[in-house]
Amino acid sequence: MEASPEGVDGSSAAGSSPDQVAACVHAYFAGRVQGVGFRYTARALAQQHGIVGWVRNLADGRVELEAAGRRSQVLEYLDALQRTMGRYIHDRELHWSPLVGGYQGFEVRF
Repeated sequence: MEASPEGVDGSSAAGSSPDQVAACVHAYFAGRVQGVGFRYTARALAQQHGIVGWVRNLADGRVELEAAGRRSQVLEYLDALQRTMGRYIHDRELHWSPLVGGYQGFEVRF
């Protein structure tokens, strides 16, 4: 399930191009996403795409991720993650919000 990107749905904020608006996605990935290097791949791809945030395993077998940056960067990051780890992902749930800040890089949380 993918929720509409509220606040980053193509409308310009303060005269910015929609793709340059800061955005944050909170995502849940289901499937065989634990024990396959998903979190470390997510971190490596985040660093390559200039994304900040975090990723962690959940007790129910899913992976939870929060990724922030320019909307275009976040979308490219999600596409790269899907291309790289898609064979393990059976479902993903995305919740978009405006960027709130406070991130220092991209970390794997335990």
